[in-house]
Amino acid sequence: MKILLDECVTKHLKPHLAGHEVATVREMGWSGVKNGNLMKLCVENGFEILLTIDKNIRHQQSIDRYSIIIVILNCYSSKVEELIEFLPEFEAQLPVFQKQNAYEISR
Repeated sequence: MKILLDECVTKHLKPHLAGHEVATVREMGWSGVKNGNLMKLCVENGFEILLTIDKNIRHQQSIDRYSIIIVILNCYSSKVEELIEFLPEFEAQLPVFQKQNAYEISR
């Protein structure tokens, strides 16, 4: 899957998502872009998943307007050591994720 790591997600998570095409907001040159425009850019550039730790995104945006999957890791920090603990559940749920929806993964 083609995954974009939100600005709030450390770039150090990228190597732990082997088997996926992963980019960061910074690599794409989209630093500072607000969520609505970011989701639009994701769709226009073929991203299937926006991976974030921003728990408010589902309340701030009309996700059903965008053909993308939002995955929220329900964690306390963006430290890679904490984020990688969510990856087994993320991988397990990938087959059921549907575009125009947000999913929160908790431990």
